[in-house]
Order: sequence, then C-alpha cells, then structure tokens
Amino acid sequence: MMQPLQGSFVALVTPMHGDGSVDYVSLEALIEWHIASGTSGIVSVGTTGESATVSISEHLEIINKTIQIVSQRIPVIAGTGANSTQEAIELTETAASLGADYALIVTPYYNKPNQNGLFQHFTKIADSVDIPQILYNVPSRTACDLRPETVEDLAAHPNIIGIKEATNDSLRLGELMAIAEKLADQKYFSVLSGDDPSFNSFMAEGGDGVISVAANILPNEVSKICSLNLEGCIDDARELNEMFLDIYELLFIESNPIPVKWMLAKMKKINPGIRLPLIPLATEYHDAIINELTKLKLL
Repeated sequence: MMQPLQGSFVALVTPMHGDGSVDYVSLEALIEWHIASGTSGIVSVGTTGESATVSISEHLEIINKTIQIVSQRIPVIAGTGANSTQEAIELTETAASLGADYALIVTPYYNKPNQNGLFQHFTKIADSVDIPQILYNVPSRTACDLRPETVEDLAAHPNIIGIKEATNDSLRLGELMAIAEKLADQKYFSVLSGDDPSFNSFMAEGGDGVISVAANILPNEVSKICSLNLEGCIDDARELNEMFLDIYELLFIESNPIPVKWMLAKMKKINPGIRLPLIPLATEYHDAIINELTKLKLL
C-alpha cells in the first residue's frame, strides 16, 4: 500500500520578476528552504502558484523545474486541473511523464458541471493517466461543489487517493473521514484541508494534513502543527496554532496569492512580481501585515 499523504504540503507561490516573468532562481531557493524546514511536500502550480495566468508551456516548465530541484527528496504534487477534461488529461499526462509524484486536480471552474459531470470528468482523467490523483474541491473559486457522495464514488478508483477540501465545514470533514474509514481495508484515502484558518481543528478531528498557503511564510511552524496533531498532541498543536490566527486571516485579506506574495517579498524571499488581473497588495493593508510579520519575527 502507498505511503499515506500526511502533514504540511505547501501550495507554493510561483516567484516572478517585476515584469511578470518566472523567477526560477527564487523558486529554487524557496524549495530548498521548504525541504530544510520540514515541509512534507510541494504543490506546484496550484491556485497559489497562479495556475490561472501562467501559459501551458510555463505551467509545465515550473512543474519540471520543481521536480528537478526537489530531486525525489519530498513528494511533488503537480496542479493539473482544468475546466476542459481533455486539457486536464494532457496536463496530467505531461506532469506524470516529467516525474511528478501526484496530481492535484481541481473541480472544473466556470462551466458549472453537475455531480454526474464531475464524476465523469474525474473518472476520465483517472482512467487516462496512471498517476495517483488528489481531488480538489474549492467551491468559493470554482462555482461548483464536489459533494461527499460523489467523492465516495470516485474514491473507489485505484488512481484517486485523496481529496483537498477547501471548505471550513466540520460536517463535511466528518463525511469525508467516514469515506476514508470505509476504504481503509482497500487503500489509504487522504483527507487534506485546503483552508488555513480551520486546518488545525480539521486535523484535531482526524484530518491527514493541509495544503497550505500559510506554509509559504511559516514552513517550519505549519509542519510542526501538523506533526503534533498526527502524534496526538492536540492541545500543544492548538496552542502553537493560536499564535498564527491573525496572519491566517491576513493571508486572505485580498485574493490569494496577493497577500502571501507581498509578505514573501517583504521577507526578501521573492521579488514582488504578480500577474494581471491580480495586482500588488493595496497600501491600506500594508501596516497591519508588517505589524503581524514583525510580531512573529518574520521580518
């Protein structure tokens, strides 16, 4: 049976120069920092990596460079979702051929498929590409919601090994954990949070880990919170997590990844480049973020 996906997986930003071109030197430095900080795996070109605005050739080159830099030290999870099933298959095939360990496949955005359409979309990708695949549900961005009953049907597929659930809904978590429990004899189905403000309580209730925006600026700390939960040290995890509740909120004060890229630039980890239609963080939020970063000794 495959190793379960557990712990802190960073939804890595894509560093860019001021003109918007990809900064591969900073990408390498970020990846090395994450590996040294105990991050469990790298998500390459997910939402936080600006998958919506990099070209397909850039998308695949960022995944390729990430795989080369990581060099099998920790898993690389390639973001390969699309609102066209065929495009998602092609991205997933290429990521698999480049050596990605997993594919993270978001629900098709904008065209609003029903549950049967979602089932057929994910099944077709899983049938077409032999790589372990993680479903990704983020209704706030995609205008569709992958329901637990559909997840249960999909989880029976041998290539579908987990879900990133980006909702703050403890009832939903319970339903997903029950699905994982039912499958336990056949395989490990990982249930990962995609919501930084609630991931600690999610893990305290039995979740496997988080695909985290906050881990971009707090790799060691998010990793530690995950480890404490997985070791059953729930009170210690909660106490550590409480230090970061304000920064979790500030990370989403404007559309992700605007705040996290601004924070990383202030921390001298990346250049301040971001692509239109996203623009740099509004000046009205600068002071609150600088105060919080200073308080956490990140500046």
